[in-house]
Amino acid sequence: MSAAKIRKIVTVVEETHLEMGQVIDPPTRRAACIAVIENPHAGMYQQDLEMLMDIGEELGGELGRRCVKALGIEPAEAQSYGKAAMVGENGELEHAAAILHPRLGKPLRAAVEKGAALVASNKKMGTMGRPLDVPLGHKDAAYVRSHFDGMEVQINDAPRANEIMVAVAVTDSGRPLPRVGGLTHDQAEGADGLK
Repeated sequence: MSAAKIRKIVTVVEETHLEMGQVIDPPTRRAACIAVIENPHAGMYQQDLEMLMDIGEELGGELGRRCVKALGIEPAEAQSYGKAAMVGENGELEHAAAILHPRLGKPLRAAVEKGAALVASNKKMGTMGRPLDVPLGHKDAAYVRSHFDGMEVQINDAPRANEIMVAVAVTDSGRPLPRVGGLTHDQAEGADGLK
């Protein structure tokens, strides 16, 4: 049985074909999958956030797999990932933290294979239609600068006051036209999550 009461799931794929007049071939692609869920602790203080941690574990794998599928790639071909949550007005930031931090990462890493680097994250309070920025970083080597990025997502009717919007983003590449130096994707070893 699902721990999360999901109202809707939205998947978005963004492809960049042209940047500053330069053709991007192949295009850079990133996908985000967003679940709008009921906040079981909306409107009350709850010391034990175990239920939200279970929800995070469930959503990490499901949303990660959906992103990989939307990109049409094999899990090992994923290059970056990130996670974010927006809590409606009857919740608190700690509800987002409980979903994002203790358990969401492990199943997300399985969905993209390996994932030695920390998963970049963002949490915020918000109302319906507010944008949520999902930070992105290379999945295996945090020092790959070409993959420092983010993806903005929003849903016109979420989050409602008693909801949480949970987003995972995955890419098949870094930013278009990266040229700020540093470690490249091809040089990344992924042994320590940094290089």
